[in-house]
Amino acid sequence: MTDTGFGLIGARQRGNWVRLRTIIWLRWAAIVGQITALVVAQYFYALQIEVGLFYLVVGLSIIANLVAMFIFPENKRLSERENLLMVLFDLLQLAALLYLTGGLNNPFSLLIVGPVTVSAAALSARSTVFLGAVAILVVSVLAFFHMPLRTDADIVLRIGELFVFGNWAAIVIAIVFLSVYARWIASEVHTMSEALQATQMALAREQKLSDLSGVVAAAAHELGTPLATIKLTSSELMEDFADNPDALEDIQLINHQADRCRDILRSMGRAGKDDLYMHHAPVSAVIEEAATPHLDRGKAIHFETMPGIDTEWPQPTIPRRPEIVHGLRNLIQNAVDFAHGHVWVETGWTDDKITIRIQDDGPGFPAHLIGRIGDPFMRDRRGASERNARPAYEGMGLGLFIAKTLLERTGAELSFANGPNIQDPAADDRGRCGALIEVSWPLNRLDARFGESRMPVGANRPFDS
Repeated sequence: MTDTGFGLIGARQRGNWVRLRTIIWLRWAAIVGQITALVVAQYFYALQIEVGLFYLVVGLSIIANLVAMFIFPENKRLSERENLLMVLFDLLQLAALLYLTGGLNNPFSLLIVGPVTVSAAALSARSTVFLGAVAILVVSVLAFFHMPLRTDADIVLRIGELFVFGNWAAIVIAIVFLSVYARWIASEVHTMSEALQATQMALAREQKLSDLSGVVAAAAHELGTPLATIKLTSSELMEDFADNPDALEDIQLINHQADRCRDILRSMGRAGKDDLYMHHAPVSAVIEEAATPHLDRGKAIHFETMPGIDTEWPQPTIPRRPEIVHGLRNLIQNAVDFAHGHVWVETGWTDDKITIRIQDDGPGFPAHLIGRIGDPFMRDRRGASERNARPAYEGMGLGLFIAKTLLERTGAELSFANGPNIQDPAADDRGRCGALIEVSWPLNRLDARFGESRMPVGANRPFDS
């Protein structure tokens, strides 16, 4: 996929869109269906099935689900590798159940197509090809090796070899066709979404450049009259002091500098767009820019810069990308919204990481929602006292969702917690006891001296005289 320059999500990152909670709920539904099918087959159709082995295989899924539920946060999004392993586990678990219940003689063998289709829609092409190959191998093995289905009368239930081959061919064709179809449709949807994002960001960038051009035009207009006055006065003084070489040299310098100011103002609109340094700034400057709209809202925002103890690097210079500025702005806005009077924004860096900590002295995050912070449309029921204190606020979680998504697109990792004194709201000096948000990037991912963010520096441009 072509890099558009806006940090858009490529095909290999689409696995990050799938939440662990979604996989967990789908697996619970599959477990219920598998147990229901066993009960129906055993008690309504009197089929002889290895119940112990069957429940052992289903129990592995139950254990995996319980571990995932209690160890990982609810809003965790799976990486490409984690998603691949989850789908591969489901595929092999289903294959084990089919082995115990007749192989391709079992009409439920068609379900082997499901995990591959999910992979085609959510994962990379490499993962999809791998899962497709595993599924075809599993189907081929099940065609020859499986435990037969028997009735109470010890009659083996099987279909003819021709039909077994037909089932095998149908499943293989379905794996290939549905994978290609799902992959094609998903790619077009993602491509259109990324194109819309690129368009919106390009429009926003052009709007900023237009605003800059307007500022330059206004500055040129306002400074035009005093520069013309300086030019005229210096020209007259050059005539008056023609017989005084020392004074004449100084007046000529003033006249020359007035011409340079005029030329600089004239070229700012053109050269400014190509000035690489306009797109990079020290990390503390980017944070202060993000916080600017909230400085006059009645809450004190304290900026602190703390380099690591053993670091040898000066303050990092990072790109002023819209995702970073807007994401940090949303986080600071959330802190200001809930703070009683103070918000602290700490900037730190070490030899391998940049860290930003945003904390306030407000009530903090609700304990039962910390695991879901970052989910959209997350509405909490507020008590009467909070509604009276902030009647105009209707939190839906969209601000934090947008901030989390934008910052993660730049390579950031976010964590949410509460301060140590959050359980003591009546304390006289609660200090930094409210919500705490930590954002961190690998240094080589964001610093303008390394990697994709590296800022090329060419030869200095001489001024035209």
